[in-house]
Amino acid sequence: MNSTPQSTAEPAPPYNVFAKACPSRGTLEHVTGRWGGLTLGALYEGSLRFNELRRRVDGVSEKMLSQTLHALERDGLVHREAQPTNPPRVDYELTPLGREVAERLLALIDCVESRMDEILAARERYDSARGAR
Repeated sequence: MNSTPQSTAEPAPPYNVFAKACPSRGTLEHVTGRWGGLTLGALYEGSLRFNELRRRVDGVSEKMLSQTLHALERDGLVHREAQPTNPPRVDYELTPLGREVAERLLALIDCVESRMDEILAARERYDSARGAR
C-alpha cells in the first residue's frame, strides 16, 4: 500500500494570462484588440482576400489590418495563402484553432449586440448621474 498522500486537486494550468510575463497575454491582446476580434469574426464566414477583409472590417486602415493579420498568423489563428498569379492573390482563412477562438468571440459579440438597448440605457443613466453630455 502506498503511504504517499494523493492530491485530488487538478494541476495548475501551465499558462496564466494574469501573470505579466505569460505569453498567453500577448495572444489574448491580439484576439481581443479592436481589430483582432473583428478580423477573426469576419474570417469566420470564410476565406477572404485582403481588400475584401478590409471592406468587411469597416474603419480598419491597411496598415492596421496588415499588422493584425501578421499577429494572428504568428499565433496560429489565421492561415495566409499566396497564389502564384499575376497580380499576386493572397487569401486569408482561419485555422482550426482560429475557428474555435472566433466561435467564442462571436458568442460574445452576439451577447453584446442583443443587449445593446440595455447597454445604451445604462450609459444614459451613468452620464445623466454625472452630468456628462
